[in-house]
Amino acid sequence: MTTNELLVSPIGLPEDSDLLDAYSRAVVSVVETVGPAVVSIVVGGRTESGRLGRMGAGSGVIIAPDGYVLTNSHVVHKASRLEASLTDGRTIGATLVGEDPGTDLAVIRLEASGLPSAALGDSSKLRVGQLVIAIGNPFGFQSTVSAGVVSALGRSLRGLTGRLIDNVIQTDVALNPGNSGGPLVDSRGHVIGINTAIIAMAQGISFAIPVDTAKWVVTELLGRGRVRRGYLGVAAQTRPLDRRLARAHALAATRAVEVTSVEPATPAAVAGLREGDLIVAAGGHSVASVDDLHRALVAAAIGVSMTLTVLRGPDQIDVQVTPTEMP
Repeated sequence: MTTNELLVSPIGLPEDSDLLDAYSRAVVSVVETVGPAVVSIVVGGRTESGRLGRMGAGSGVIIAPDGYVLTNSHVVHKASRLEASLTDGRTIGATLVGEDPGTDLAVIRLEASGLPSAALGDSSKLRVGQLVIAIGNPFGFQSTVSAGVVSALGRSLRGLTGRLIDNVIQTDVALNPGNSGGPLVDSRGHVIGINTAIIAMAQGISFAIPVDTAKWVVTELLGRGRVRRGYLGVAAQTRPLDRRLARAHALAATRAVEVTSVEPATPAAVAGLREGDLIVAAGGHSVASVDDLHRALVAAAIGVSMTLTVLRGPDQIDVQVTPTEMP
């Protein structure tokens, strides 16, 4: 029997031990590459008694040698003091560069340079079933590694502000409190997501913000200190659309966005939007929910005239509105 025959099963497939070795090599390589760039973040602030103390902890990943760290907004929100611990034992002070609760992402900067950093990948190329590795600090256990697969793509997750975060990555990687803000990494050692949430009482269901979203947020935070979004100045709710009204105007949608109030001296007020108006399209795209309207109000919409298609009573009208930057 030859050496090759010893390594192959009777049906011509590699032995389980060989597959496990390949899997192990991939995970070990990723940990050795990315692990030094993962930090444990300690958050200080005022406790309920009003005293300064530790508020919480999370994880982050260094994305530039001069100390820029990507993490979750909910990890650093309202922090009055930030520190980060590296795998080499150093603890370094940090400052908040900016945060975007709408995507639950934030950037902090460590007071150091020449630091190990991780490469950002391309989350648009992810495939369901692909191997992914999470590195973080669950329950304070620093540099903890867990591995799994991409369970689903294109999920939506509601952020702290109530807005939907689109294209969220679902995995079966084991996450626990303290993993928040840590990197989700592919087998090449590229960060493809930022771990952000788990579902209480569920097993094998966790979520990460895609790195393509993170790249955009980082650019906005470093360039402007904030993420810009369009603003109309209305309160609204999603409601079913009367079938007869939909048929009368040849609308395929079964729902619309009802304007419940209009703030004075806002783009909506200037455009003449009224309480009770039903928005069915924005910028030529169908609108069937408040989330659809939020998606239309991207940064590119600020200062640019947009057509809202509105049902007002039995009539369908077009309203021209120019969004401003959200306060």
